[in-house]
Amino acid sequence: MKQFGKVLKFELKSYLRNKIFVGITVFMIIAIAIATSLPGIIASLGGGKGSSDEPAVMLIYSEDSELAKTSKSYFAAAFPDYDVRLEAGSVDSIKDKIKSEEAECAFHLTSASSFTYYVNNLSMYDTNSALASEVLREVYRFTAMVDGGIPTEDAVDIMSVVIEGEAEALGKDQMQNFFYTYIMIFALYTVILLYGQMVATNVASEKSSRAMELLITSAKPNAMMFGKVLASCIAGFTQLVLIFGASILFYNINKDSLTNPILSSIFNIPIDLFIYMIIFFILGFLIYAFLFGAIGSCASKLEDINTSVMPITFLFVAGFLIVVFSMSSGTVDNTVMKIASYVPFTSPMAMFTRICMSTVMWYEILISTVILAASALGVGVLSARIYRTGVLLYGTKSSILTVLKTVFKH
Repeated sequence: MKQFGKVLKFELKSYLRNKIFVGITVFMIIAIAIATSLPGIIASLGGGKGSSDEPAVMLIYSEDSELAKTSKSYFAAAFPDYDVRLEAGSVDSIKDKIKSEEAECAFHLTSASSFTYYVNNLSMYDTNSALASEVLREVYRFTAMVDGGIPTEDAVDIMSVVIEGEAEALGKDQMQNFFYTYIMIFALYTVILLYGQMVATNVASEKSSRAMELLITSAKPNAMMFGKVLASCIAGFTQLVLIFGASILFYNINKDSLTNPILSSIFNIPIDLFIYMIIFFILGFLIYAFLFGAIGSCASKLEDINTSVMPITFLFVAGFLIVVFSMSSGTVDNTVMKIASYVPFTSPMAMFTRICMSTVMWYEILISTVILAASALGVGVLSARIYRTGVLLYGTKSSILTVLKTVFKH
């Protein structure tokens, strides 16, 4: 235990002193602070639509005065952020007012079913034209009913009917949970892949520099392997906590200026999902870090490490793609995902996704967690034995199968 503590402490210090590790963490926190504060800064400086006390002007023009009057009331209701006005001039006067910024946009209604939308700079996020199509559809139906002999009052009642409906999710609301589930899965994917390869590289570097031979004589293989892997796990988890913590902190500070419903959904994460994320992150990280460490100890040269870890990387990427495609299709409880929830190499992401976006029985979660924990421990012990054997095979070209045969002979 004393040897394990020394290895863990040494490896942790190496991560904390690593300029790249510290730099990436600080950069991400600063980037999050700027991104969440920017909308409020822009609004305070008077930028963007709606930052002024006076609403932007929208002009409605039609040669049919009755159509223009009827449409104005509909447009005013559909565009509450605009000051909707009737234009009595011409198309040229509309264009002049938009160019001079007297008005932000205008609609020329050529009939109850056609229009031309005028705006100075058409934003890629401008949805006014699409909304106007819906408004004019209502206007067309109203005028058609009046022209067909239906009294105006009855036509108004028909067109203003409000349909009330609500959806009650007895399980999970996948639409609400999709965004933060995807972010969490992507964070797990990035950290596990990044730090797993770092473990493999560190082990291969020690082997190529002959430092491993000295280390293995002063510490047991189990202490060496578990110390290295747990140190990288703590470093990765710390980085995740700092980044997620900074995101939540700066979101709450700037909540008034961040009114996007997607952002609200992302940060409205139940505490139990955070707990599940921690459990599956730690266990998933351990099993892959042990595998990467074992592969790294088998590499004869540092240059071979990328090729050596490729099968493990492909396995992990395949699990990630299974989860992402299932999320995108909206069927996270398909047969493949259910099987993947119990396979140790895919369960950290698959079971976590099912917990977030579906109803999973408690015993299913328990079985998956027990299998994953037992597999992580078993892979850890095996990796320590491979680690020790890798030292003995220094300078020889060895595959993982050759090392495994040597391990099981002793």
